[in-house]
Amino acid sequence: MKRIFILAAFALCAFAQQPANGICSQFDTFWKHIYNPSRLVVHDKCTTVTGVIVDATGGKRKDGVRHEGDGDSHFWLRLSSGQTKYLNAGNISNEGGNLVIEVNCLYAVTQADAKAACADWHNPIIIPPVGTKVSITGSWVQDQEHAKWNEIHPAFSIQILK
Repeated sequence: MKRIFILAAFALCAFAQQPANGICSQFDTFWKHIYNPSRLVVHDKCTTVTGVIVDATGGKRKDGVRHEGDGDSHFWLRLSSGQTKYLNAGNISNEGGNLVIEVNCLYAVTQADAKAACADWHNPIIIPPVGTKVSITGSWVQDQEHAKWNEIHPAFSIQILK
């Protein structure tokens, strides 16, 4: 049985490299809940990547996901072959050669200046466990406040693949 983790409001669909228009139309919905969006340079408003979820915590968290103070998740995707264009030097030097994936407003916000971004909204996306092969659709961006690594931020959907 194929399990799908996707926003309930969307129709079930298969993704190729070009995401379904229904998912991409949610750009504004997700972006209005990003803390300090000016730090993100958008490469592509909506794209789909595939790969395997890997532990971004060095074994410190059972789920392998960093729970950030702004309420976002921070996890890694080891990309499938042929997708190296999504990585840059920051991903190589600071993120283990993986693409950073962030699901915004997933956890309780503990950072005072980030509370407004997630007020009255909780992201319904569920992150599958480490080791799961997935297809993730969201905005491909470069974070200017860290090592300028690339991310999918925010992720609009996560689909488990066989």
